[in-house]
Amino acid sequence: MEQRTLGRTSRPVSIIGLGCWQLGADWGEVSEADAMAVLHAAVDAGVTFLDTADVYGDGRSERLVGQLLREREGLTVATKTGRRADPHVPEAFTLDALRAWTDRSRANLGVDVLDLVQLHCPPTAVYADDRVFDALDQLVEEGRAAAYGVSVETVAEGLRAIARPGVASVQVILNVLRRKPLEQLLPAALEAGVGVIARVPLASGLLSGKYDGSTIFAADDHRTYNRDGSAFDVGETFSGVPYDVGVAAAREVSAVTPAGATTAQLALRWILDQPGVTTVIPGARNAEQARANAAAADLAPLAPEVLDRLEGVYDRDVREHVHARW
Repeated sequence: MEQRTLGRTSRPVSIIGLGCWQLGADWGEVSEADAMAVLHAAVDAGVTFLDTADVYGDGRSERLVGQLLREREGLTVATKTGRRADPHVPEAFTLDALRAWTDRSRANLGVDVLDLVQLHCPPTAVYADDRVFDALDQLVEEGRAAAYGVSVETVAEGLRAIARPGVASVQVILNVLRRKPLEQLLPAALEAGVGVIARVPLASGLLSGKYDGSTIFAADDHRTYNRDGSAFDVGETFSGVPYDVGVAAAREVSAVTPAGATTAQLALRWILDQPGVTTVIPGARNAEQARANAAAADLAPLAPEVLDRLEGVYDRDVREHVHARW
């Protein structure tokens, strides 16, 4: 699989990575055996970059990835930190707290040094707080992490983060139904040499083209309980697109999928074609999905007429719901 350098690090990573949220919690039940099958299938398919967080299943996702690290080599693992703060306020992001959180992640993953630690969608005020970024620099100096980045909710937060000289990467929601980062964030990251990790690439599965108005998700799946943003930012669920709007838009995306590809693979290829993107991190609930996602790297760049149709879907059906908010 094609490799790209992860921003202000020297690490080459696969252009298709694996998001590991679903291996921890919030996507319905995933057994340990199924989780390990997903991880191994992804690596077998050429994936070398995995993204997790300390709060996914209260560390379960990190521990499963740690088990993989004991069995496979040549992988880069990014984790996220800061959502354990209670209350989740800017004042909680102290050096001592960041040390404690990252030490817990190191133990869960079974590593001495984290490859990449990312602030996990912190309060907006954190991006202007020199104290927090000084603390992250200190974690690198102490050998707790090799590099750090940020996972952001908004383009404005991403632009503030890129201006920080120590920020190696920015993780942001980017997909066919969330295009705003194309305007400023991706060009700024490319110019600054900051990596871009594209998350929620399939809009929580909408862009698989498999859902309709009758689809029922499990009670412990965020696609059931967070559609109104009552648990966390609503942009993390279906990319913030109202479900019925997203289903209709996904149907239109499916209509332009070329022969020999799935709608999900089309959606992933669209992200890979955007200048500035380093890697995209779809999740998978089984080994077959992991292999299919990785195969999107083999698709040819999308034809101009397909790109035009996809832009039209966004402008006509989706833009009004998401563009100004994030």
